[in-house]
Amino acid sequence: MVVARLTRTRGIKGELCATSLTDDPERFQQLERVYLNGQPYGLESVWYHKGQPIFKFSGVNSMTDAERLVGIDVCIPAEERLKLEEGEFFYTDLVGCEIHDETSGKRAGVVTGWQETGGPVLLEVDRGDGSEVLLIPFASALLKKIDVVAREIRAELPPGLLDLNR
Repeated sequence: MVVARLTRTRGIKGELCATSLTDDPERFQQLERVYLNGQPYGLESVWYHKGQPIFKFSGVNSMTDAERLVGIDVCIPAEERLKLEEGEFFYTDLVGCEIHDETSGKRAGVVTGWQETGGPVLLEVDRGDGSEVLLIPFASALLKKIDVVAREIRAELPPGLLDLNR
């Protein structure tokens, strides 16, 4: 699971600035090990500068060492993800779920990603017919039942939504 992306070096001691990709960036303080390109790295410290996490990894002790890591995702094993409350979901778990519209009885498509635009998150749905990706707001008013184990989402979509951009 990706929790941050390393964006640039900071200073000469091997530290890297990152963009947090988690809703709880304070959790970085509890991590002892992360994975960069599939390889384990010990986490010596994480501190914040203007709200941005600064990572210091074991064995990365110079700017030259750090430069090789710029652009890499900071990952943790899935079992170390935060525990969610009932009815909460990781967007990554929705990818691959098939959406069925209960109103029309039609298959809307498969979730392939999401967009965060400042309003509700928009699920990107591939309809499987070569038409444009359909954007469906991630809202309980529309998405009535989400079953990530069965890879299925039951929805009540507004009339005509499935006909857009075809």
